[in-house]
Amino acid sequence: MEENNKDVISRNFIEEAIDKDLETGAYESVQTRFPPEPNGYLHVGHAKAICIDFGIAEEYNGVCNLRFDDTNPTKEDTEYVEAIMRDIEWLGFKWGKVMYASDYFEDIYEAAVKLIKKGKAYVCDLTADEIREYRGTLKEPGKNSPYRDRSVEENLDLFARMTNGEFPDGSKVLRAKIDMVSPNLNMRDPVIYRILRAHHHRTGDKWVVYPMYDLAHPISDTVEGVTHSLCSLEFEDHRPLYDWVLKEVGYEKPSRQIEFARMNLNYTLTSKRKCLKLVQDGIVSGWDDPRMSTLCGMRRRGYTPAAIRDFCDRIGVSKANSVIDFALLEACLREDLNKKAPRAMAVLRPIKLIIDNYPEDKTEEIEVEVNPEDPSMGTRKVEFSKVLYIEADDFMEDAPKKYFRLKPGGEVRLKSAYYVTAVSCEKNEDGEVVAVHCTYDPETRGGQSPDGRKVKGTIHWVSAAHAITAEVRLYDRLFNVENPSDESKVGSFIENLNPGSIEIIENAKIEGGMRNLKTGDSFQFMRQGYFCVDPDSTDEKPVFNRAVGLKDSWAKIKK
Repeated sequence: MEENNKDVISRNFIEEAIDKDLETGAYESVQTRFPPEPNGYLHVGHAKAICIDFGIAEEYNGVCNLRFDDTNPTKEDTEYVEAIMRDIEWLGFKWGKVMYASDYFEDIYEAAVKLIKKGKAYVCDLTADEIREYRGTLKEPGKNSPYRDRSVEENLDLFARMTNGEFPDGSKVLRAKIDMVSPNLNMRDPVIYRILRAHHHRTGDKWVVYPMYDLAHPISDTVEGVTHSLCSLEFEDHRPLYDWVLKEVGYEKPSRQIEFARMNLNYTLTSKRKCLKLVQDGIVSGWDDPRMSTLCGMRRRGYTPAAIRDFCDRIGVSKANSVIDFALLEACLREDLNKKAPRAMAVLRPIKLIIDNYPEDKTEEIEVEVNPEDPSMGTRKVEFSKVLYIEADDFMEDAPKKYFRLKPGGEVRLKSAYYVTAVSCEKNEDGEVVAVHCTYDPETRGGQSPDGRKVKGTIHWVSAAHAITAEVRLYDRLFNVENPSDESKVGSFIENLNPGSIEIIENAKIEGGMRNLKTGDSFQFMRQGYFCVDPDSTDEKPVFNRAVGLKDSWAKIKK
């Protein structure tokens, strides 16, 4: 009983609406759809819509179709169709059918003809600028087009001739005949068909006229059998038009549109136009650049489907727009990878650590846990020898009082290995430390001292004789302001770029056992962060991308 009460309390407004529709018999089952336009790559904002559309269908044992809104052939391409399908599958969702708005072109055209016959649509010769002028504003009513009162017969004839290609592009449009003084500008005789000579990726050159989204959307939904058309909040003002179309066309069981707030994530750019500029200007390496907010870019960087789904679940379903902190997304990724990612030791900025009293020809295998968070993952063996690599930052010749890593005369623990005490260092011509000499205590194998003495510092290491040289790409946020699209303070979003969004380290050293890696394999590099294998990797030189640091480094910056 308590569990049932909990379920009722946690219902969001979409679930409540669907529950009521099922209870009243408005619909017998639930069918949704995810309707992207194939004119670009999906970004993190789409992830929320995907989770809602597919998640609601799963919750009610219904179906969610993937339907491509391909009503604008000048911007669409099969490349985007394939990319969208890959991204949805990667997120872990399965569609019922793959559909296209172009599957319903005949239905949409017949609906347009029906509206004309009912006196609810007319052919208009006004230009696009004139239509905007006639529409009025939020404070001023619109005025009727001089072509609004054409007869049904004339409109049918003109629409047929538009369809046959007798008129040039842009010379005529078909408009819904609703109300030019409506307080909702979307209801002031919106354009529902236009002339457009463009080759369509599926229908070829069959059509010269193409429907506008506000006509294609409700008809595609209803013909397809969608019960609940879940849309982002910007379509709320379009809902009266959605309902008007279905009512006037006369469908017995029209679909129902419900809107939810879209995801707005700070430090992130999701405008397709602006993202395209980043790609075209070479600011990023492509749509899958790990700094991009595209799902393919996030996948390449090392984000996991589980982390993104968890993020969408945590922000929930809301009716009000808000800005989500990017740190929450990173926290979801850390939490997921902490449980799943194998540990490994990687030295990004290496200097040598030479153990003077360690035998020259000796090599040991140190056994360490693959992942302390999951004992079932077992252990791995790491080679240990006389010469190791450590981080340059882990030794300081003139160290301050609270520096607990290596310093002359100071003792630290080598992770899972031995206690070592620094003795001296070697420097190059520029005065930079290139090697540290130390001694080790053979009685401290495993990182524990039999006499109970304590050390405050623990550092990681890699055996020099067994190390693999790797390239490591340290990615950070692409923009250094919370709203990179806000051009009120600067001239362009380009000026908001973070100059430190990528640092490439070409001579990092990783454990010798990290071979035969696959693209996308994730690891926690101890004390460094979470990294994944990049597609640029080769057998000779693996490449790793930093997905996220161990801690939120931006928290201090924002203070």
